[in-house]
Amino acid sequence: MKFIYKFLIIILLLTQNIFFIQAQNTSGTDFYLTFGKNSIVVIFDYQIRFVCGSESTEVTIYFTDLQTSISFPLQPHQVQTYELSATEKQAVRNTTTGTTNKSAHITSLKPISVYALNQSNGSTDATNVFPVTTLDINYYDISYYANDAYAVIAISNNTSIEHNGEQVAILNEGQVYYRTLTGDMTGVNITANNPIALFALNEMAFIPTTHGAADCLMQQLPPINTWGKNIFVPVSNMGKDRVRIVVSEDDTNIIQKGGELKSATGSQMSLDNLQAGQFVELEVNLDSAGCYIQSNKPVGVCSYLTGRTYNDFNISDPSQCWVPPVEQMVTQTMIAPFYSENSNINAHYALVVTPTDTKDNTLFSIGGEPYVALSGGSWEDHQSGISFYNIPLIKDTESYRFTNNNGLFVLCYGVGYAESYYYLGGSAVRTLDAAFYANDIHCGDLENNQICEKEVFFRAEIENMGVEVDSIKWFIDDAEFEPAQNQETWDYTFTQGEYEITMEVYYFENGETKTKTITGTLKRKDFWVKMRNVKH
Repeated sequence: MKFIYKFLIIILLLTQNIFFIQAQNTSGTDFYLTFGKNSIVVIFDYQIRFVCGSESTEVTIYFTDLQTSISFPLQPHQVQTYELSATEKQAVRNTTTGTTNKSAHITSLKPISVYALNQSNGSTDATNVFPVTTLDINYYDISYYANDAYAVIAISNNTSIEHNGEQVAILNEGQVYYRTLTGDMTGVNITANNPIALFALNEMAFIPTTHGAADCLMQQLPPINTWGKNIFVPVSNMGKDRVRIVVSEDDTNIIQKGGELKSATGSQMSLDNLQAGQFVELEVNLDSAGCYIQSNKPVGVCSYLTGRTYNDFNISDPSQCWVPPVEQMVTQTMIAPFYSENSNINAHYALVVTPTDTKDNTLFSIGGEPYVALSGGSWEDHQSGISFYNIPLIKDTESYRFTNNNGLFVLCYGVGYAESYYYLGGSAVRTLDAAFYANDIHCGDLENNQICEKEVFFRAEIENMGVEVDSIKWFIDDAEFEPAQNQETWDYTFTQGEYEITMEVYYFENGETKTKTITGTLKRKDFWVKMRNVKH
């Protein structure tokens, strides 16, 4: 009981301090995408699904291997599915270890959300696609057994790729390094000298390995600098899901409430003193109302739907979804379910995760219609102070938008006989290893949030860097602000205007002094000016 009490107190303190933060979501204007081999290849379907924001835009898909592109317009709130032709499928499909040009580069004039589907009758999965602004150089693979694969896409020339410290490829922009293994590459460290996109692309995974039903997996993974220490995992209506937690630093300790530790190939059977690259596996049941995970160092978490012979319903099959940390909640996001004529999937859902105290403030909109309260499902309340709602998505050609000013993130899944998909619908993808906040707004979100207060309070968050910090320097419009040097908190009174704020962190790593630079654009506007510009 003492353990549970302490666990809850920590979580309640956490939730009181983070849920009001504004943030950008997983939408953007620049994306890279590739596909992997599917175990069933007689008839397979590759889809790219676009969800337009509130402004009309034009989208362009450039196929690197073909050196051709296609463009089309999107109207506000429109959902557009692009089904690849036979030639285009081969231009983005990787099957063997090596370097290829098999990628697609997607750009738009205004922010959109992008999702991708690898589908065959009986073997399907989907992923969100992260914008290039969220990419970095350090990743861990998270996948499953048995016919495993991953793909790395370079977004700039002369990008050196390393697999557990060994150089395996040098890529130019749009090129792909694809690697396969008869086994499981969960915990492999993939690094580069320039930002890259990483996709987990298992050809045929058995979840759990004791049961024979298998499917392909597809999930783009975010870099380590976006990982957090507090993760809530909801549960699908299949009743029990598997969860993998991968550790990014040595001597990591994990506390969890709501899951049961399970043995899996390569996994650890202890939550204490885990080393970088190690992972544990949990089973989470719907009866527990989800699982709360807390660690002393950043971890990465994926949730999996299991094989149909394991979940007691004889529907669905393995699929994989990245679960963002609680620190990556947003106030609104947009999603869309998938549809394919060749698919057995006939039920689509969204898992909406939000603080329990303000769950009733959660609203949704279909196709740009007015926001209304959630309907068609029910809330599951976890003792951590976080709840989730399993809402059916009954219109598979419309966009869905969710909002809660106290924070939320959304996961999406679809199920049918021997088939399923599971993906992150929307969240923030903030840098969490080193960042600063201005009046509790993350530096990456400042440009989209006007600050009305004249006095702005700054707070550095650098404890997740995992290195010895030597000093901190602060700059306002490239001018060094000496009163704030070596201060993790400081304040300053700004007049109305736009300012570039820079934090430079000097640290020791491998006997060398290095620098990490973080910038944000602060927009200070007087309250009466902001109110005057509000449309009535």
